[in-house]
Amino acid sequence: MDILDSYRQIVRELLTDYAVIPIANGQIDCYTIFDLQNDHYQVMNVGWDGYRRVYGCILHLAIKNGKVWVEQNMTEMKVAQELMERGVSKNDIVLGFQAPEIRQYTDYAVI
Repeated sequence: MDILDSYRQIVRELLTDYAVIPIANGQIDCYTIFDLQNDHYQVMNVGWDGYRRVYGCILHLAIKNGKVWVEQNMTEMKVAQELMERGVSKNDIVLGFQAPEIRQYTDYAVI
């Protein structure tokens, strides 16, 4: 398996593992959306917490130019650390939610 296919598999497994964790409050569905053609991978929450509507992307990872981009992380999970533990090189992780001028101060890839 080449490195890009490996990264795709790691991303899909990570998000699938997260999506099955039960949500403690409300009636909220958590599911994955995988755009395999464009290499975008998301976890969505949809439902109700009492009278409050819950709808949104809580995790969004993308693969661009051989790097795994963490575009959104609204969880307590340290996604970049988890990616590394599963086999993604630190040099191939971009914290896309960080401003480009700030990325040089992270321990991850700068693009």
